Amino acid sequence: MVSERFSHVTTWVFDLDNTLYPPEQGLFDQIQILMTRWVMDTLGIDHAEADRLRLHYWREYGTTLAGLMAEHHMDPGPYLEAVHDISFAPLEPDAELAARITDLPGRKIVYTNATVPYAERVLEARGLSGLFDQLYGVEEAAFHPKPIREAFETVFALDGLDPLAAAMFEDDPRNLAVPHDMGMQTVHVAAERATGDHIHHHTTHLSDFLSQLGDLASARGGSKE
Repeated sequence: MVSERFSHVTTWVFDLDNTLYPPEQGLFDQIQILMTRWVMDTLGIDHAEADRLRLHYWREYGTTLAGLMAEHHMDPGPYLEAVHDISFAPLEPDAELAARITDLPGRKIVYTNATVPYAERVLEARGLSGLFDQLYGVEEAAFHPKPIREAFETVFALDGLDPLAAAMFEDDPRNLAVPHDMGMQTVHVAAERATGDHIHHHTTHLSDFLSQLGDLASARGGSKE
């Protein structure tokens, strides 16, 4: 049973974008447009070059922001405010996902490369507000992005979680390598399966996967705390 692999888990760590909502709802598409526009305007380059640089930053540094900070010494504040100024109308509440997350025994946290205020708005639009014990963003990681180890170590130390008793849910397979190395159970949430020993589980539908863990609370005496 899948649940047996999670019987020791007391902290559940969820990525945000394209993990707690499906990619087809298109929220990150808006962010990508704003990121490209920011790179164009800030560096004075055309759209094609901005797209090329954004991909370069993502591959080399983990995020566009990390690349801008590393190569151009950009102040992260204005960038983060600008690229998260989007419409949340495409997001739909997901009562089933809310119930599945509620059923998980232990602490639940969100850890995103975005900001906490942005995460709060996403969770509100998805009907998931109040389900998580803590939210962590790139600020809490001292602007170190996933997938680098220092980002995870910073956030996990701040939270006080034990990686050996935790699970990580992510759409980007790169961001599961360090959690795996730290001893966490790893779950890749995406339409296409990624390969690698650092991925323990794969699912195309987060709610369906979490439904397989529904017996954990009863196995621990009914407690979800």
